[in-house]
Amino acid sequence: MTSSKVGSVSFKNIQKTFGDFTAIPNLNLDLNPGELVTLLGPSGCGKTTTLRMLAGLETPTNGQIFIGDKDVTRLPPNQRDVAMVFQSYALFPHMTVRDNVKYGLESVGRDNADRLALDGLDLVGLGALADRYPSELSGGQQQRVAVARALVLEPEVLLLDEPLSNLDARLRRSVRTEIRQLQQELGFTAVYVTHDQEEALAVSDRIIVMRGGEVEQDGSPKELYRTPASEFIADFIGEANVLDCEVTSFDAGQAHVVIGGETYVLDTKRSEIGTARIAVRANAVRLAPPAESRMQATVKSAAYLGDKMEYILQHNDTEIFATSSNTEQTFASGAEVSVKFDTVGLALIGAGA
Repeated sequence: MTSSKVGSVSFKNIQKTFGDFTAIPNLNLDLNPGELVTLLGPSGCGKTTTLRMLAGLETPTNGQIFIGDKDVTRLPPNQRDVAMVFQSYALFPHMTVRDNVKYGLESVGRDNADRLALDGLDLVGLGALADRYPSELSGGQQQRVAVARALVLEPEVLLLDEPLSNLDARLRRSVRTEIRQLQQELGFTAVYVTHDQEEALAVSDRIIVMRGGEVEQDGSPKELYRTPASEFIADFIGEANVLDCEVTSFDAGQAHVVIGGETYVLDTKRSEIGTARIAVRANAVRLAPPAESRMQATVKSAAYLGDKMEYILQHNDTEIFATSSNTEQTFASGAEVSVKFDTVGLALIGAGA
C-alpha cells in the first residue's frame, strides 16, 4: 500500500466563535504535502477545534480551508477525502477486526474490500488477528486497528486526535514509533493533535504550538527546542529555566551574554545590547564543587532517578532546575556548588532573539 494522494492543507483567515467566546481569532497556516505536522498546546489552546474544522466536524465562522486546491470550508466530512483516528479508537465492538477495517471501504463502495482490509491489517502487524473482536485486543492493538481503518481509505490527509492518550507510557512509545514509521514509508500528509510535548518532538516534521487560539511558534522539533520564541515555548517544550542575563556585545551573529558573572558566547539573530531573558535547559546545567565558577548556588533538593540526578538549586532569589547523567559525583541537599551552562542548551528569548 502506498499513498497515491498526498494533500496540502491551507487555513486562510480562519475564525471560530462559540457564542461570545472566540476560540480561534485569525488562523493562517500552510501545511506541505507529505509532512507530519503536530498541533501542540495546553487544553483550551484551539488545537482540537482546528483539527475538527479540517475534518468537517466544526464549521469556521469566517475564512477558508483548502485541501490541495479544493475549498472544503463548507463541505461535509465525507466529501473532504480525510480520515480520522480518534483517541477512543471508535471501533465497533460487535464486529471483528477485519470487519471494522472493511466498514469504511464498503461505505464508499470500494471493490475488494476484504483484501484491502487484510492488507491494511498486515501493514500494522495485525493480519493474524483479523477474526478477533476488539475486546480481545490490547489498547495498543486496538489503536493500530483504528490506524489501519483510516489508512486503507487512502485519504489525502490523515487526522490523528490525541491518538495515544488512552495508552500507558510504554505502549505510547511503541505506537508513536509505528505511526511515524508508517507515515514516512507511505508518505501521506498527517495532522496530529497532542498536548504531550515529548510525543510531538518524537513524531513531527513540524510542530505548531498554539496558545489562546493563535500560533505561538511554528518550526521543526529542533528549532522549537533550541530556539524558543517566548518564555511560554521555553517552558512548554522540554521545560527550561528562564533567567535574567545581560547582552554585553554583539558581533557577526554572536552575542556575548553574562549570566551570574559568567560570560557565554551564543549564536543568535539578536542585535540588542542590554538586559534580556535567556532559556537554560535543565540538562545544560553543570554542577561542580564551590569556587570553580563565579556563579554559586545551594542545592535545595537532590533526587536519584537511576540513570540521572535531578536537582533544585537556589541562586540568590532564583530557583534553577537541573538534571545530570553523572550519578557518581553527586551533591547532597544543602551543599554549596558552582554552576556553569553548556552553550548548546542556552537560547535568548523574546523580541529580536
